[in-house]
Amino acid sequence: MGFARTCAVALVGVEGVVVEVQADLEPGVAAFTLVGLPDKSLTESRDRVRAAVVNSGGEWPQKKLTVGLSPASVPKAGSGFDLAVACAVLGASERIDPRVLADIVMIGELGLDGRVRPVRGILPAVLAAADAGYEQVVVPECAAAEASLVPGVSVLGIRSLRQLIAVLADEPVPEEEPDELGRPDPLLAGLRVPGTGAATGMHSLGAAQHEHDHDLADVVGQTSARTAVEVAAAGGHHLFLEGPPGAGKTMLAERLPAVLPPLRREESLEVTAVYSVAGLLPPGKPLIDVAPYCAPHHSATMQSLVGGGPGIARPGAVSLAHRGVLFLDEAPEFHSQTLDALRQPLEAGHVVIARSAGVVRFPARFLMVLAANPCPCGRFSQRDSLCDCPPSAIRRYQARLSGPLLDRVDLRVEVDPVTRAQLAEPGARGESTATVADRVRAARERAAARLAGTPWRTNSEIPGRDLRGRWHARPGAMDDAERNLERGVLTARGLDRVLRVAWTVADLVGHDRPDATDVALALQLRTGVPRGVPMAIGALT
Repeated sequence: MGFARTCAVALVGVEGVVVEVQADLEPGVAAFTLVGLPDKSLTESRDRVRAAVVNSGGEWPQKKLTVGLSPASVPKAGSGFDLAVACAVLGASERIDPRVLADIVMIGELGLDGRVRPVRGILPAVLAAADAGYEQVVVPECAAAEASLVPGVSVLGIRSLRQLIAVLADEPVPEEEPDELGRPDPLLAGLRVPGTGAATGMHSLGAAQHEHDHDLADVVGQTSARTAVEVAAAGGHHLFLEGPPGAGKTMLAERLPAVLPPLRREESLEVTAVYSVAGLLPPGKPLIDVAPYCAPHHSATMQSLVGGGPGIARPGAVSLAHRGVLFLDEAPEFHSQTLDALRQPLEAGHVVIARSAGVVRFPARFLMVLAANPCPCGRFSQRDSLCDCPPSAIRRYQARLSGPLLDRVDLRVEVDPVTRAQLAEPGARGESTATVADRVRAARERAAARLAGTPWRTNSEIPGRDLRGRWHARPGAMDDAERNLERGVLTARGLDRVLRVAWTVADLVGHDRPDATDVALALQLRTGVPRGVPMAIGALT
């Protein structure tokens, strides 16, 4: 009787569980049994592994073969177990020393010719292996850069099963024939999912692309909206832009990701893990270090926005926008239930999805930007009467954004249409993205220094109780905001959000704590009621 074991990783969302792959050979009729809650794609690995072993020069054992995946209570999905199953079988047949396999984690799909193909979720799988104490990982060659992002783990990238057999058996490693020049590498297909390219609006290179193609200086006028974008970026506050078509709402939202500071190392690993599981990680960019930008169409379903799908749930737009920007253009056109599903991730910073196949938890700490027209025709305004919509239609249209959802939005700004005089005025261009990004970076550094030793990094993350009890505004600064609470203009949550925004304004202008002017600007950005303070951040410094 022969026995061998090695390890693989089962992914549940972006979290991994190390699975021991055991192979047992017994005398009897030749058969291959796979046990341990495998899904359809994993059950099919029996045929893939057999063909790969034979085509790699190995001999398939003609005995009763049982492969067990332990713990058996954890559902296993995907083809990433192929490599571990093949090596466990070869170890049981003594083609490879079983003692060599015991402490190695193997991740990869096998082709029928023995080539090792990449799978989604390499980074979270290697992170799970490192957390479990494993120090050696075998992955496909084209995914080795992604796996190497995890410190303290020795990564071996291989291109074929025969290469791995030679390495483990201490034999000369054969050279693989290179693919024809000028043709795409077919192995890289395992890193992408059809329909998830840049054209979908859900891609990790959004901020980098917008940084080169768009600049805040392109936005003419819109002093209030530009200030709101800067405050949103500095404190991580959600933003609602309302205005007629062509006023510049989409322009402002597209320029917001480039204003955000680069991601820190731990944030980059979080974002990269989500994109790796979703199959959106670019092959040539193993680590995402810029804020992602996600702009789903208003016809998106609740599953595509929050996450879900058949079987094991997949990350949705809120998770793909983690540590970045989620832009919902034409927000009232989204289904009301879809928008209300955003309430929980907006508060918690993560989303928990329960399905019959299991419960998964995805990170979802994003900066939400809503854009909406004031009415169905888009021309409703307090200043003129160009709108032809009846009052009942305007009320129904504006009621599509529920009060509880808008109460979670810190900044609400009306974007006015740009006039001909503003467009023709020489020197009408505002500050550039680089100038605003420098102020945002400095404000983030002030907030991080103040919040050192706490689990929070930005003002928007601080719970209201801690904000009121540990960091106080100047005496009398909150009097006007508290009067708005008594009159019912603000809710208790709204008062906390005004204080958070005031702290962000203070960080931008260099104040050690908010004064009455900072609070007045925060109130104006939330309620839209003029408070007699300059709207440009540069005028407050």
